[in-house]
This record gives sequence, C-alpha cells and structure tokens, in this order.
Amino acid sequence: MHSPAKKLFPMVSAVDFERSLAFYGDQLGGRESYRFPPAGPPAFVALQFGGSELGIGRIDGSPALHGQPLRPASGHRVELCVYVDDVDATLDRLAGAGAPIVLTPRDTPWGERIAYVADPDGNLVMLTRESVS
Repeated sequence: MHSPAKKLFPMVSAVDFERSLAFYGDQLGGRESYRFPPAGPPAFVALQFGGSELGIGRIDGSPALHGQPLRPASGHRVELCVYVDDVDATLDRLAGAGAPIVLTPRDTPWGERIAYVADPDGNLVMLTRESVS
C-alpha cells in the first residue's frame, strides 16, 4: 500500500506578476506566506487563504525548472475554486478592478451560488458560496 498525498498546493504562472498578486492578494484577500528570493523582486510568492495556499510564479523568459514551456498555453488549463462570503459583491469588486467576467452569478441545483472570472493570465476562477442548508 502506498502513502496518500499529504497536501495539494496549486501554483499558477503569471506573465504580469504584479497584477496577479493584486488579483489574488488585494482583491481575493490572500496573505503572503512565502517569498523567493526574500530580498528584491520576487520570482515566486505563496499566498495563504484560510487553511489553503496558492503559489504564483513569475514568467520572465527564464527556462522553467521542469523544462516545459509555460507559454504559449492554450485551451482550458486550470480552474480554481475560491470560497467567498458574498459571490455578487466579490464579483463586482473584481470586475471593478478589471477582471473579465466569464459567467455572471447564478444559483446551482446543488445549492451553491457561483460566478466565474478570469485571472490576469486567463485562468478560470470560480467564485462560490457554500450552500447554507
């Protein structure tokens, strides 16, 4: 029997690193929990969201550690689900900051209210409020 994974830590790559930090940090409330390098402009930042974290890596033309190209990327790559207290208010705030709205708020048959926006690199972000049964 193998050991189960201990933690999932999603990471996104950002062409406009500062806009991505503002989107996930300022607009969605992520708090910086790690930065590399510690001094000077960061190449990577981890943001804390309650008990979860998201890593953001700067795309600067340097080869990626894994050797695979980061851009151009095409198709549906990743979708992040962010739980918020108020989907409509969060969507309005993100739209006001320039985030493209992909799907306006709606209630789902399974009891959640959801909306979709795109982050500065085009990754889909589902805003959702857990059902209050």
